[in-house]
Amino acid sequence: MSKEIVIVGAGVAGINAATKLVDNNYKGRITIIDMGKDPHKRLPSEVMTGMLGAGGWSDGKLTYHTAIGGQLSKYCGEDKAMELMDQVITNFKRFHPKPEEVQCSNPVAEPDFIKPEFGLRLFPVWHVGTDYLLEIAKNWYSYLVDNGVKFEWETKVVNIDFDTNHYEYIEVGGDDTDTLIGQYDELIFAVGKSGIDFGKSLADQYDLPTEPKSVQIGVRFEAPQYHFQKLIDVSYDFKLYRKFDDKGVSLRSFCTNNNAAYVAVEETYGNYSYNGHAKKDEKYRNDMTNFGIIMEVKGIEDPFTWSRDLVKMLQVGNKGLYYSPSRVPSLTSEGGFVEATQINDYVLGEVREAFGGYFSYIDEFIAGMKEIFPTLKDDWGMYIPEVKYLSPEPLVDYTNLALTKYPNVHFVGDALSARGITVSGAQGIYVAEDILKHQ
Repeated sequence: MSKEIVIVGAGVAGINAATKLVDNNYKGRITIIDMGKDPHKRLPSEVMTGMLGAGGWSDGKLTYHTAIGGQLSKYCGEDKAMELMDQVITNFKRFHPKPEEVQCSNPVAEPDFIKPEFGLRLFPVWHVGTDYLLEIAKNWYSYLVDNGVKFEWETKVVNIDFDTNHYEYIEVGGDDTDTLIGQYDELIFAVGKSGIDFGKSLADQYDLPTEPKSVQIGVRFEAPQYHFQKLIDVSYDFKLYRKFDDKGVSLRSFCTNNNAAYVAVEETYGNYSYNGHAKKDEKYRNDMTNFGIIMEVKGIEDPFTWSRDLVKMLQVGNKGLYYSPSRVPSLTSEGGFVEATQINDYVLGEVREAFGGYFSYIDEFIAGMKEIFPTLKDDWGMYIPEVKYLSPEPLVDYTNLALTKYPNVHFVGDALSARGITVSGAQGIYVAEDILKHQ
């Protein structure tokens, strides 16, 4: 008898898992529960929850390398990891209104002019196009609904009993706040960033063995594109990096957007942080570039709580911060200013203090960019903070990403420290393949 599968989270990991099951005629019931809205009702500003999650709603760049975006090959090997990522890319193409426009960039040579200030990570990236993500989400959603997948939108899972296979949930924003109870045979825990604290609470509640992770926090940097064009011509989604191994600190640029590039607000746990996206339509062109400067810090006890506490300190007027020597916050793709409180040098000093000395590495990163991009000077700004919440990673069975203590509960995506669209989707497919073997 086929089992009832419940997927918590309608992000890229959960949706790819459901698609793999449907494509292979899974006979059991599949239910997907998400705090957000379906793609027909979801607003552009509702970045964190809903169909295809955050990355599949506002980004659309699919990294194509196992060294980027979190763990995958350690679970299944290099060849299988690449095969799984191919399936994710194929899914985005099959639901794309213009699949011929999905293009891959593959830089091969590291330019000398960035040395010795930076190294450059080069790897292939598939560009889906932010403009098409809404249509992809609608097409993908229709396919799953037409094939019997049940969606519970604007619904929040508040507790899971791994021992009895029950979960408790409430309707988000409704007048009726009664807690309801559901049951599963197999659970795929595919929460995104906004559910990481829930995953951590479950790990604590059930004393799950975990692998500690590092802090990942920094800023979203923005400047006119022409300053970076020499590097963009080599690698559109460039990844500059610096390492300070003796300090347990490394920095990298992350998620570069060009041409029609916009900074986006992410509201998580009631606090603002920042990310970015790019449009394809020429009418949105603003000739700007933005990217994260993400700092990875090892050795901090309880990095999730440390990051959460720091983000809380980096809010003024219930907004994140913007600092620039010469500029003001830019416009969003909807035409309003990016929501941020602009700060002066004095407040920036308080930001440096809040980082406990680690902000000096970001200062040095920016100083290095001014060396290799000499026109940059003071023509830039940064939105503070950009953060990748990583709670301790639960130990899982490598064959199916199931918890070692609960073989019918599978952690995927952000819940398993994935940090990218392709890796998250691949993890979901990997779990679905194992379920299909044993149905």
